[in-house]
Amino acid sequence: MVSKKHGFATRAIHDGQAPEGLTGAVNVPIFLTSTYQQEEIGKNKGHEYARLTNPTRDALEESLCSLEGGTSAHVFGSGMAAITAMCTMMKSGDHVVCSDNVYGGTQRVFDKVLANYGLKFTYVDTSVAENVAAAITPATKLVHIETPTNPMMAITDIRAVADICRAKGVELSVDNTFLSPYLQQPIALGADIVMHSTTKFLNGHSDGLGGVLICTKPEQAERFRFVQKCTGGILSPFESYLLLRGVKTLAVRMKQHDANGRAVADFLKGHKSVKKVFYPGLAEHPQHELAKRQQNGFGSMISIELGSLEQANNFAKRLRLGYLAESLGGVETLICHPATMTHAAVGAEGRAKLGITDGLMRISAGIEDVEDIIADLDQALRG
Repeated sequence: MVSKKHGFATRAIHDGQAPEGLTGAVNVPIFLTSTYQQEEIGKNKGHEYARLTNPTRDALEESLCSLEGGTSAHVFGSGMAAITAMCTMMKSGDHVVCSDNVYGGTQRVFDKVLANYGLKFTYVDTSVAENVAAAITPATKLVHIETPTNPMMAITDIRAVADICRAKGVELSVDNTFLSPYLQQPIALGADIVMHSTTKFLNGHSDGLGGVLICTKPEQAERFRFVQKCTGGILSPFESYLLLRGVKTLAVRMKQHDANGRAVADFLKGHKSVKKVFYPGLAEHPQHELAKRQQNGFGSMISIELGSLEQANNFAKRLRLGYLAESLGGVETLICHPATMTHAAVGAEGRAKLGITDGLMRISAGIEDVEDIIADLDQALRG
């Protein structure tokens, strides 16, 4: 592993990705094998079976661990698989406090799947740290926050919540998908676990699913390795390779995402067809100063209120450069309608409580020339 004294971009290129020993290949090979020859009974070369370990996946886990500043990393077949694996630390009767405005799939797996096994969940506005303290009970084992939230872009003070959790003996997990480790370092702010949908900015090319849990404690690592072994929801060697490839350019991509996000948000806030812009980088965002303190930038995720489903659909149909699509964090500009896409499962009543209207659109600004992104949004908004 490269020294921690090296910068982020250097570690993104080199950690876990030393030249291959046999040939000197500078890219980690894709080890497409399901099993490994044993030298004799009880003796192997560090690998037994591909569900347990794979050299390509091992390299990826070392890389992601370095970038988030953890002690181990564990990759899974999707972000939702990672979230589910994280909850295996708990047992029936245990309680989780969660940000109320999380990705709809997170709430769905909590309420529709894991609640059936006796886990209990409470959703609060974690942007007010006191809400977290009030929601913790003797049964609480985990606080899970998303910051910025999807899609309302609310910010939670990670350090303040971490202090509350530590005082009460509760672990804190942070979904860092929207910013990536380049723009936010939750472990440095006190988080115990960081998770990502690696499908998004870490991969960056909209060509592979994945999820990761980055740990800070040996017992977490032991548990998640055991879950990988037992449940088998692991990342394939090929997708591990794609993710390693994506991570190498994370720093340069995130710089451009951040620059484009700021420019696009600034343009949208003055557009006559946009009723409101949700972006922590704008001075008028209620948590702008907090975002400045705990983030290394504001990123490319922006939500806009257009006023009605009709206006939102007209905007979506007129897009030429940006794609109306699920997901985010790709090099291309991706635009989604949360009410019918990411948060459809939350239900109309739940969306209303969160402010997710039929006129809300979420924009993931890509790394195209920003003038082209803005021109496309402008013509789509003007009709």
